Parts: sequence; C-alpha cells; structure tokens
Amino acid sequence: MSATPAARRPLIAALTGAGISTDSGIPDYRGPNGLWRREPDAEKLVTYRYYVADEEIRRRAWVMRRDVGAAFAEPNPGHRALVELERAGVPLRVLTQNVDGLHQKAGLPDRKVFELHGTAQQVVCLGCGERGTMAAVLERVAAGEGDPPCRECGAVLKPATVMFGELLDPVVLDKAQAVAAACQVFLAIGSTLQVHPAAGLVDIAVAAGARLIVVNATETPYDHVAEEVIREPISASLPGLVRRILAGEFG
Repeated sequence: MSATPAARRPLIAALTGAGISTDSGIPDYRGPNGLWRREPDAEKLVTYRYYVADEEIRRRAWVMRRDVGAAFAEPNPGHRALVELERAGVPLRVLTQNVDGLHQKAGLPDRKVFELHGTAQQVVCLGCGERGTMAAVLERVAAGEGDPPCRECGAVLKPATVMFGELLDPVVLDKAQAVAAACQVFLAIGSTLQVHPAAGLVDIAVAAGARLIVVNATETPYDHVAEEVIREPISASLPGLVRRILAGEFG
C-alpha cells in the first residue's frame, strides 16, 4: 500500500508521558515499578513548597537528578519513530509531559514540541531568574556542592521544570489545547492519563472528533473511548504504529 500523499495526511497530536522514555533509562513515576511506588517520599523532591523551604530536600533532589541521568540519556526507538513520522511530511505536534528533552535530541524541531512540564535540561534561579544548563549544575554536585546556589545572586536554583504546586506555562498550555482541538488523530503514548491539565487534552481531542489511540503498559481512564489500545512495549510497538500511519491507515 502506498503512503498517503502529504496534502491529505491528518494532523497528528502525540501526547507523550514517562513511558516513552523508560527504555532510555529514565524511570517512570506512577507505573508498577515507578519511582513514587518504590519511594513515596520522593514526591517531596519535586514539590515546590518542600523544595523551596528545605535545604535537605534540595540536596536529595540534586542527587536524584544526578542518579536518574536524564541530562545524559539518549533517545530510543520510540522517540525516533515520531521523528520518522515528522520527516515523512506528516503534520505532527508532540505535547509532552516529559522534561528530558529526548524528542528534540532525537531530531524533532523545537517548534513542534510543546513541553507542558518544562525542561530538566536547564535550571532557573528563583532569585534573579538567571538560566543555565542542568549538566553544568550536576558537575558542581559531582564536585561536592550539595545545594549549588546561583552564581549570579546566590539564591536557590531549581530545575526549569513545573514542580507539584506550580502552574503550567499558560502560553504552552494554550498552544497544546489548540493542537488537541485541531488534530484528526490523537496518540496518547506512555502516559497514565491521570495528571491534569495534560490529561484533559484527550478530552478536547475526543470532543472535537479526533481518533484516539492509547499506547501504554497499563490501563488508563480513557481506554474505553479509544479506537485502539496497544499494550506492547513502546519501543517495539510505536515504530509499527508509525508504519501504519504512513501507509494511510488513519486517513
């Protein structure tokens, strides 16, 4: 079967969660072996009020980020499958709950990736707003700084991610909602679809008539409205799904 001509290809929105990055060595949070299940107290490390108030929480948070290794992780076949889709000329926008930057590292243009929860590739000063790279701060942690302060003003540094207790960037969220409302196919990949407002993007897409495909290891609250649910590992199943899209199976 020949690929669908680019002019007729539907707009694809892909909401990606932690499950797409587990094969890159980054643990998920709410899955059967997720970080929150193994160490419930770890949620404090990414909760804004605890992080700002407690130096020991910040020390533990920097160690966690050093050990998780998101700053040095590499894309896996799941990330690369979405790049293949985009490079084939399919209109694609990725709405990601992830902060690892692996979609861009795999080759997707920045303008096609909407990072709903910010990025762990950068840090931001809570005093002066100065930004820097996560890699540089983790080098300071490795050198013995437990809670590295901002080198410009001495205030607290935090990852440029949206912590629990913080609001999503309204500009990014508005753009993601517009994509969800306009797409013809909505892929929910590696997300439990339990965290709002990101999960609410599925509601917007379905209400607008999009075909929903869920690719996730465990059940989600939206499986019952999905046209298809895929339980196989993402690195193995997503390349096959992309081939089906390119063959025109979804319009």
